[in-house]
Amino acid sequence: MKLAGATLLLAGTSLAAQKQTPLNAATSSAPPYRDQLVLLHKALVEIPSISFTEQQVGRFLLEYLEGLDFTTAAQFLPLGNASNPEAHDPGRFNVLAWPGRTQHTAPQVLVTSHIDTVPPFIPYSRSTDEISGDTLLAGRGSVDDVASLAAQVIAVTELIVSGEIDPSAVMLLFVVGEERSGDGMRWFSDNFNGTFKAAIFGEPTEGKLACGHKGIFGCEITAHGVAGHSGYPWLGKSATEVLMRGLTKVLDADLGSSELFGNTTVNVGTIEGGVAPNVIAEEAKAAIAVRVALEKEHGGAKTVMARIKAILESVDKDAFEMDCNEGYDIVKADCDVPGFEKDTMNYGTDVPNLKGNHTRYLYGPGTILVAHGPNEAIKLADMESSVEDYKKLILYALNKDGKEDVGEL
Repeated sequence: MKLAGATLLLAGTSLAAQKQTPLNAATSSAPPYRDQLVLLHKALVEIPSISFTEQQVGRFLLEYLEGLDFTTAAQFLPLGNASNPEAHDPGRFNVLAWPGRTQHTAPQVLVTSHIDTVPPFIPYSRSTDEISGDTLLAGRGSVDDVASLAAQVIAVTELIVSGEIDPSAVMLLFVVGEERSGDGMRWFSDNFNGTFKAAIFGEPTEGKLACGHKGIFGCEITAHGVAGHSGYPWLGKSATEVLMRGLTKVLDADLGSSELFGNTTVNVGTIEGGVAPNVIAEEAKAAIAVRVALEKEHGGAKTVMARIKAILESVDKDAFEMDCNEGYDIVKADCDVPGFEKDTMNYGTDVPNLKGNHTRYLYGPGTILVAHGPNEAIKLADMESSVEDYKKLILYALNKDGKEDVGEL
């Protein structure tokens, strides 16, 4: 197994952070890895890693994992088109890691999360000086997705040290760009020559095993009007008025639902139009994000897209243009694992961006309800519980065929 079409950079330096003084633990019942987990989480949150600027946190992870006796590689992404406002910054890369001192040729389980965050950067903080399970760890990315990433690293390390898994059976992957375009995972998927038995994706699921998540697509809707003097509105056609009427009707419509994923929802993210208050607007635009709950066998995203187009045309058959990205349909994941609560998610992930016939698990600590907000934070006890849950998931994924007894999960 090798990486095709990707530039690799092996990191070979040791990790000074591993020599830091232990934290002041408030309870003797703390897991033995508490200090390491808290310090890793803190170090990652303190590094700004907004999408398209993930290089510094990537370099930190290469060094950190080398210090834990992993073989690491930086998988560089190609540069984007300079005319594209979301063009890739030079030197962006995914972090790949294999336990031990070799790139194992056939890992069975991929353990993955993302290293980018949404803006703005929020500095790291802690609710208490003395660390306990109730301590809140805050800052941008503290939940999405640093909590999953840190817990995954500790979980894999613990399993290796304890001898519960063969080092060659697991691979770590930490990707860029998940919050914006999924370019990191798609590049990995397109250029990694190999297959996995299972992939465990880290995202905030409140410690529940997700049975899947809604699909998504985005559209730019343009309304065309006829400019004129605002004192004589009957002489023109206001594009902003037409757009508002169309969007209102879309928001009020039943666009499709399912028992497992609920209703399809639409978010009107941006609106712009017109040139002045006293001029009838000739053009207006809106950008929408559609979370698809309609099952694929009932048409999925394409049917929802067609319904939105029909609604707009019912308002004005000549005024609208709709330019939508391809998006994807409902994504389903395996959630039949003993000992886990189940749920479904409304947000999107990198799960559909990794192609293949592997079993897909979606799990992580923390709640998405605070993940992109000003009060993003996670309770340490939840992150510690997720370390144990990731260990269970890895063992279950490796032994799902029943060849070995992994004990009670």
